[in-house]
Amino acid sequence: MDGEIKNRRDSLNQSWIDTGSGYQKTVLDNGIRVITEEIPYLRSVSIGVWVVTGSRDEQPHENGISHFIEHLLFKGTEKRTAFDIAKEIDSVGGTLNAFTGREYTCFYAKVIDKNLPLAIDLLSDIFLHSLMDLKDVERERMVILQEIKMVEDTPDDYIHDLFNRICWGEHPLGFPIYGTSDLVQSFPRDQLHQFFKENYPADRIIVCAAGNLKHLEVVDLVDATFGQIQKSDKARARTKPDSISTTNIWKRNLEQVHFCLGTKGLQYNHSLRFTSYVLNTILGGGMSSRLFQEIRENRGLAYSVYSYLPTYIDTGLVVVYAGTNEGSFQETIELVLKEFNRLKKGSLKNGELETAKEQLKGNLLLSLESSDNLMTRLAKNEIYFQTYLPVGMILKGIDEVKEETVQHLANNIFDERFFCLTVLGPMDGNYLDKIRLTGK
Repeated sequence: MDGEIKNRRDSLNQSWIDTGSGYQKTVLDNGIRVITEEIPYLRSVSIGVWVVTGSRDEQPHENGISHFIEHLLFKGTEKRTAFDIAKEIDSVGGTLNAFTGREYTCFYAKVIDKNLPLAIDLLSDIFLHSLMDLKDVERERMVILQEIKMVEDTPDDYIHDLFNRICWGEHPLGFPIYGTSDLVQSFPRDQLHQFFKENYPADRIIVCAAGNLKHLEVVDLVDATFGQIQKSDKARARTKPDSISTTNIWKRNLEQVHFCLGTKGLQYNHSLRFTSYVLNTILGGGMSSRLFQEIRENRGLAYSVYSYLPTYIDTGLVVVYAGTNEGSFQETIELVLKEFNRLKKGSLKNGELETAKEQLKGNLLLSLESSDNLMTRLAKNEIYFQTYLPVGMILKGIDEVKEETVQHLANNIFDERFFCLTVLGPMDGNYLDKIRLTGK
């Protein structure tokens, strides 16, 4: 072993967790957490630099700045141009990308195992040595403005952003991740640089890797690069939001009416999360779900209809989306409310409970055949639980969900006092009085 590497490793203030399942964790001296899962039978390795900073950590005048920075870091460093970055990852058949969420930002790469050092070198270069050149800032500003227009031109995407704005009110969870056109046009280069400096410190960084790797080798490579990042000396507080019960219509000349109907849900690490997964699966989580079968298959009222669970560190929602004709809108809403009430009565039939459990377990196990999904799972476990949750524990939690627990949760969340409805389509505000949100 190289003497310099050995000395650096020995000097680390490391806290170890090794479950015997391939999972290991080391905390570097500067607070960066390095977490790996060794999967020897894979040929790939996925590695992600996760920063626990997202759009909910922005002030109103900063909305969209995290997403802007995510774009900008790929535009060139002190030793690589944007083309060099793209060419190096393409030359080994890998992928290099990033995404911004409401509670985190991730920069990640997926490569053949022998190219892991290159992946870490690229990730550390863009993270530590990005130039944020003024010309690149202006060029990428135009790209993001086009991205915003693309989303706004896609109503079945845009409706979810409108829903969040209404449901969360003035809280940052309601901010669109990519910001607004006016704000994106307002960010000077210095503001972008300062936000990055203040909000991407070592103690908010988690480096996760999964695949055919050796933990200590990953630790050495990460420490040699990311180990130079400083901790933050400023505490950050996130305020818990309250969802708003309201109905809002956004008029637009479209062929369909798109809507999101949401109600209060559970936070990411809630003790009843497995129950919420089962409930969502039965309600609208697949082709055999109640909403898909009743609204699409039996009545032909929608092409796309589903439910999903936006969950965060301190709150969550249950949301139903559908796109339908203006004349079928109220009928579709009533069918959704009918399924809410059926779940409250606990009338699970035709093996729905067991089918939902098997669907969830199958989806989980199939996802674990991909190193990028494994890497993502490591990161989210650390962000929301500060520990590793074995797959067996998840499967056991799903298996233990009871019908009466599903009914209890349904009664708790499917209450019209908590409903929030956002509508996008060829209807105006005068239609508000016709919308009925009480199911029978």
